Amino acid sequence: MATKAQIVKSKKSLVKPKFSTRVVRRCWRCGRKRGYMRDFNLCRICFRELASRGDLPGVRKSSW
Repeated sequence: MATKAQIVKSKKSLVKPKFSTRVVRRCWRCGRKRGYMRDFNLCRICFRELASRGDLPGVRKSSW
């Protein structure tokens, strides 16, 4: 889990980064920056937890 200082630093939008790839996108739930899905604003771990509980509308667990 990210520290509060890291989360605050990534939310700071006063100065636009020199390159767009330097923007750090974080999970809104836990603050994780790796394994982030832009469509849901979640990391892969939080996405899996919420999807398995049925809290994400339109997401269904696949089975075949």
